Amino acid sequence: MLKKLKAAMGAGAATVDAVLAVGAVRPGDNVTGVVRVEGGDIDQEIERITVALETVVEVESGDSEFRSNQTFGTQEVTGALTVGPGDALEFPFSLPVPWETPLTHIGGQGLRGVTMGVRTELAVARGIDRGDLDPVQVHALAGQQALIEALEALGFGFKGADVEQGQLPGGSSLPFFQEIEFHAGGQYRGRFNELEVTFVGGPQETRVIFEADMRGGWLSEGRDTVQWFTIPTAGGRDIHAIVEQQLHALGTRRGWF
Repeated sequence: MLKKLKAAMGAGAATVDAVLAVGAVRPGDNVTGVVRVEGGDIDQEIERITVALETVVEVESGDSEFRSNQTFGTQEVTGALTVGPGDALEFPFSLPVPWETPLTHIGGQGLRGVTMGVRTELAVARGIDRGDLDPVQVHALAGQQALIEALEALGFGFKGADVEQGQLPGGSSLPFFQEIEFHAGGQYRGRFNELEVTFVGGPQETRVIFEADMRGGWLSEGRDTVQWFTIPTAGGRDIHAIVEQQLHALGTRRGWF
């Protein structure tokens, strides 16, 4: 995909195109491509060119909530250079995708409410020029996919997903986290209102957070209950059994089992 940036206002300016080699990755991979710079009609002074991953984050401020673009994993492609008329330059880049990066796709299906892409920024003397977002699909790792499939087999249905501002305790390096929401079904209908799943990925193990919106009993109000556990990032173990065990532990804490 192409992204075109104007290096300066007015006709005849140099242009910068970011061309991605692939449009789909998984956490722990790299987004690769090249930045192509073509000279305009006059010499153009460029201070630097950077690429970065970008997602949309929900931010809570007091009683209000708004959505904000959040860049992360920024990488400088080139420092200061002068681009003359007729110049055609290419700068390769390899942008790491952090293990905690939010997913945009599970089982080949897009998650509504989650966007991800690569943003190219051009710094010139007058300021920063930001181009359009080149979309990137972030697909689930094997362990994440197996956990989602286990939930679906137990009767949970996908509700939605979002990315929220905030840093989770216990090793997350990003200033935001993803929540994937499910309606409760099967034997869990009537015990859970819904279940929110958050992944904190890693090369060997993925930490998982189950946050259950528990229904209240006759003498108690409903409340959220949180459970942390780990699964192998590459899958392999009986993740279905792990999921059942963790759901049972949530219900036991609430007195349902």
